[in-house]
Amino acid sequence: MRVRRVVTTRAGGASRPPYDTFNLGDHVGDEPADVEANRKRLTTELGVSKVAWMEQVHGRTATVVDGSEPGPAEMTDALVTAQPGLAVAVLVADCVPILLSDPVAGVVAAVHAGRVGARVGVVPATLEAMRSVGAETHRIEGLLGPAICGECYEVPAAMAADVEKHLPGSACRTRKGTPGLDLKAGLWRQLADLGVGKIGVDPRCTVEDKTLFSYRRDGKTGRIAAVTWVEP
Repeated sequence: MRVRRVVTTRAGGASRPPYDTFNLGDHVGDEPADVEANRKRLTTELGVSKVAWMEQVHGRTATVVDGSEPGPAEMTDALVTAQPGLAVAVLVADCVPILLSDPVAGVVAAVHAGRVGARVGVVPATLEAMRSVGAETHRIEGLLGPAICGECYEVPAAMAADVEKHLPGSACRTRKGTPGLDLKAGLWRQLADLGVGKIGVDPRCTVEDKTLFSYRRDGKTGRIAAVTWVEP
């Protein structure tokens, strides 16, 4: 089965500043009509039957969807599906978007892994949900999308130590020499330790790359999406 993955940028949409222009987040204060227009364009250009969204809450819940849901999945931070043609999406503006797939079983997942979700185990929960619909860990492939990099993500020393305890490999030093977090590094290590053998990393930093939305850089801003699906 052919798995597709797409990460959007902030270009090509209907939203006005400070959400300019391809904001896909409906919870950030943007005009609902503009967000809806952007989401419709995304669905059309991807050529999928539907894009499934979620109400992200920085937790560890993973929800299996099949496209029959009337709206966004509530209070979850990962979407899993085995339904061909149904795309699952994660919204970010500094957190790490993770796209996972088992191309043999035809199972895909979109994961919202910010500091809190990564710390409490959203990735292991997602792998468990994927296995529940036929995936096998050794076949799963992962992509860590654009997110704030360790050189930009300054946090208090106690916070860095706490996250490092739960997500080894994530503590680092920032460009200024202060305590920081490199969540992509910690998540890569976690996926590898859990048996995911093929892991790609998008090197872009949302803070440094002005073509992407960044909450830490801009405050009031939009959200990009990382989307994956299995072609019918």
